[in-house]
Amino acid sequence: MIRLVPDTRLPAGLTALMAVQAGCVVFFLGDLVADARAQMGTEGASFHLSIEAVATFALLAAIGFEARYLRDLMRSKARLERNLQIASAAVHEVIEAHFTRWKLSPSETDVATFLVKGFEIAEIARIRGCAEGTVKAHLNAIYRKSGTQNRGQLLSLLIDSLMAGPTDGAPHMKTHVAAQ
Repeated sequence: MIRLVPDTRLPAGLTALMAVQAGCVVFFLGDLVADARAQMGTEGASFHLSIEAVATFALLAAIGFEARYLRDLMRSKARLERNLQIASAAVHEVIEAHFTRWKLSPSETDVATFLVKGFEIAEIARIRGCAEGTVKAHLNAIYRKSGTQNRGQLLSLLIDSLMAGPTDGAPHMKTHVAAQ
């Protein structure tokens, strides 16, 4: 079974943008303080100083919003990855249950697993280190034991059982073929 490893890295582009924005805030705050000190002896606050202050604090607020949004996106991504891992394990269990119910041998289980994953006969033979004829013999046994006649029917049977939800047993292939 394929194990999914959650990616907990922050998106580099967004993180870099936020770092640049934070640097700008520090620069603008320093400039704002310097301008305010320079105007301390003069009468009234300058319009320029007010605009600079609003822009600096708006940029600071934007960084806060981006950080919160990024945190929420990362949490959502982690939740989706956990759910995908659970679903993947459940699919694997359902398929393995079918293989057990059909009483497939270990070699037939290997071949059936590769078949479900979409490998061609030649690829399965190469991976398993056997002849294509051996893989074909295993496939014939798998089709016979599962009540199917080909890859399409086998996959259809497995997909139908996944879509049907939890049941005591998989639908019989003859029922499935008749429904088509």
